[in-house]
Amino acid sequence: MELTPRLYHNLIRPKWITKKYIHDLLNDHIQFQNRIILDFGCGTGANCCLCDAEHYLGVDPDKHRVDFAKNMYPEYKFETSDGSRLPAESGTVDLVLIIAVLHHIPSADIPAFVKEFRRVLKAEGGQVAVIEPCLFDNTRLSNWFMKKYDKGKYIQGEKNYLDFFQDGGFACKVIKKYSKCFMYNELFFVASTAD
Repeated sequence: MELTPRLYHNLIRPKWITKKYIHDLLNDHIQFQNRIILDFGCGTGANCCLCDAEHYLGVDPDKHRVDFAKNMYPEYKFETSDGSRLPAESGTVDLVLIIAVLHHIPSADIPAFVKEFRRVLKAEGGQVAVIEPCLFDNTRLSNWFMKKYDKGKYIQGEKNYLDFFQDGGFACKVIKKYSKCFMYNELFFVASTAD
């Protein structure tokens, strides 16, 4: 069953979980001020408050979630995008933010998205910040739980996530591997343009 945008926002992205497991972590390691941010797979817009409205663009394929985000955060810009081409000019984005999106995308499709991230990012200093559910060695119970209950059908291991970006010309650095709410393994890494 697909949750309505409001239920998703309140149940899956409640403020305390979003702050503790996403925003606090990102703010400790990523500079948001005065940077152009593209929030890929923005969903209901829960991450827009990380930066100023004039520097933010949230994109998502789900029109209902985008409409919800526009109503919740009217000062921010959100667009519906099928992802085949991101609605940004080449070389104009400082940071692509990807929070729990890649595990919904078939592995065969990810290289095209990585190429598109590379296109929109500035050649110097461009970054992709990624937090994804991740299959870890020696965590069989968590791995089973995520595979069974997460709506994302393409949860990867650390090497696979990093390879997508390294194969696309990025330099990757793992920032943190952690457990969220006991049953979810999360991988936080940054991919940087490596010209």
